[in-house]
Amino acid sequence: MSDAAPIDGRISVSAAEGLLQSAPVARDTRFIFVTGGVASGLGKGITTASLGRLFSSRGLRVALQKLDPYVNVDPGTMNPFEHGEVFVLDDGAETDLDLGHYERFLDADLHRGSNFTTGAVYGAVLAKERRGDYAGRTVQVIPHITDEIKDRVLALAEAEQADLQIVEIGGTVGDIESLPFLEAIRQLRNQIGRNRCAFVHVSLMPFIGPSGELKTKPTQHSVKELRALGLQPDAIVCRSDRPIGRNLKEKISLLCDVPIAGVVSAPDAPSIYEVPLVLHREGLDELLAEHLGITGTPDLTEWETLVDRVHAAVDPVDIAVVGKYVTLRDAYLSVMEALYHGGFTHGRQVRIRWVASDDLTDRPVEEILGDVDGILIPGGFGVRGVEGKIEAVRYARERGVPFLGICLGLQCAVIEFARHVLGLPDANSSEFDPACTDPVIDLLPEQKDVQELGATMRLGAQPCYLEPGTVAAEAYGVDVVEERHRHRWEVNPAYHDQLREGGLRISGTSQKGRLAEIIELPDHPFFVAGQFHPELRSRPTRPHPLFREFVGAAAAHRTTRTAAGALAG
Repeated sequence: MSDAAPIDGRISVSAAEGLLQSAPVARDTRFIFVTGGVASGLGKGITTASLGRLFSSRGLRVALQKLDPYVNVDPGTMNPFEHGEVFVLDDGAETDLDLGHYERFLDADLHRGSNFTTGAVYGAVLAKERRGDYAGRTVQVIPHITDEIKDRVLALAEAEQADLQIVEIGGTVGDIESLPFLEAIRQLRNQIGRNRCAFVHVSLMPFIGPSGELKTKPTQHSVKELRALGLQPDAIVCRSDRPIGRNLKEKISLLCDVPIAGVVSAPDAPSIYEVPLVLHREGLDELLAEHLGITGTPDLTEWETLVDRVHAAVDPVDIAVVGKYVTLRDAYLSVMEALYHGGFTHGRQVRIRWVASDDLTDRPVEEILGDVDGILIPGGFGVRGVEGKIEAVRYARERGVPFLGICLGLQCAVIEFARHVLGLPDANSSEFDPACTDPVIDLLPEQKDVQELGATMRLGAQPCYLEPGTVAAEAYGVDVVEERHRHRWEVNPAYHDQLREGGLRISGTSQKGRLAEIIELPDHPFFVAGQFHPELRSRPTRPHPLFREFVGAAAAHRTTRTAAGALAG
């Protein structure tokens, strides 16, 4: 484009033209930047993911990216109560949970360039300064920090050969932490051309009960703040608990200087998977496509079929998720979605019962888990609540309740089996009791000398070799799978033979049998656990095999349990 400015912000427009001519991806990629206002947690991530789905349905190659303003290098060392789950990618990157939404909606595997933080940006800039890359110049937020942000945004477009890149800016407009990111995208708009950039602002419209009104004032102030930073939204996604009418759209259009077609009503939806269709009906993707010069119409047949399945999944099945972070559901976001995906396949509405693992040591297990159809124990770290999880495993094993263990859930299953079947009462993990006499869960030698916590676990996609004739092999339908890991402790190889002799089947292994990846009990309706995180690979249109089979087993258990109850009655 003739008005494109230089990528580094320090050369002339004519020089930039020559630079862009030699970089076709930088010249051709269109960008949508998604910002948020008024409050966090409004659904910027879902909006970004939904736009990704809508434009990929037009046949475009779409890249999604999240910029997080916190100073941590990544969320890997953050407590789940601080930030929710850590979403691990194939390449081992520990990323923001919104990348889970991106992968699920786009049905694509992302990589570490899809997420970066203030901490990562400053770390890179300081490393360059130490090397002397800046030739003695004073290092400043502008241009050095903003240049690093822009470089990372453009690098993803080039790496993905993207037709369209949708970039979500974390945080809320007005937060001091977000300012460098907002300044960077302002500069990008000028450098690559206004007609190649679109800005979408997601804002809250609260309903005031006593007056019975939806209020636009918070959105007005949020857009005013955004415009003060040099950014004018092309569309405003109005989040509310109910649809907004034409009058409110006209008011927002007038006061925020946005075309009325760009004022989008996005009320709470029964399912997040309805949001792409809601935004499409509101015309958001068409407005942005026209602005960016994108032609064609989306083929939403697959997504409409998915939403039909979501609506058709009405028969309930009750799954207990036994964890230590159950008061913050975002800590188990991908687990929740994977369970729902399994339910869609079987026409079942998965109802999750959140069980704090500590409660299982204070109250009778039967009282808490006696009427559930399946029990799932997700991943986690630390000793708190572990004994309750072990009790939940024992209940599932002895009562024939379908069970799925994930990461720590597998470790708890091994500990429980060792204690109550093998007769090793002191069996434990060296994470929880370094002095235990039977460390059936232990650190591998290569992990014992690790000092730093960040990015030092076993991370990312690794192969798992399945034993023929097992539940796991039948579920997957293949001999080798790749699953994503995030853990330090493993089933101690010294106990593999003893566990097998006791009746526990190690149905998936890696590193030529050295590591136990999947365990199962042959004489149980469904008792499977994986050392990896299968929830990270589940998609609404392609449920993960283990979740699919687990929910199916839970549904069968419910049918049997209900029939038995009817006979008893």
